Amino acid sequence: PEAIAQVAKLRESRGGEEPVLRVGVRAGGCSGMSYVMEFEDASKVDAKDTEIKYDGFRVVVDPKSLMFVYGMTLNYSDALIGGGFQFSNPNADSTCGCGQSFGA
Repeated sequence: PEAIAQVAKLRESRGGEEPVLRVGVRAGGCSGMSYVMEFEDASKVDAKDTEIKYDGFRVVVDPKSLMFVYGMTLNYSDALIGGGFQFSNPNADSTCGCGQSFGA
């Protein structure tokens, strides 16, 4: 619920047309792969992307990232230390201390 509330705030601050939330992974980070989460215009969604509608949001994932984020949950904390978005990924063999990258 905290993550949904924070994403909703970010979406509202963006204004304009209703954006989609793209979630995925890319090579890099201290553990090998890092998470990517950003808003983009709906016109940029590719036919190969997987779209998930969740609690009023359109979430899209590219085909290469899908197997790495399947089953992942997202949380948010506003704590001064360790706050921000936290990814909990059952597919990760290892994670870094910041929680923004993982190895699979």
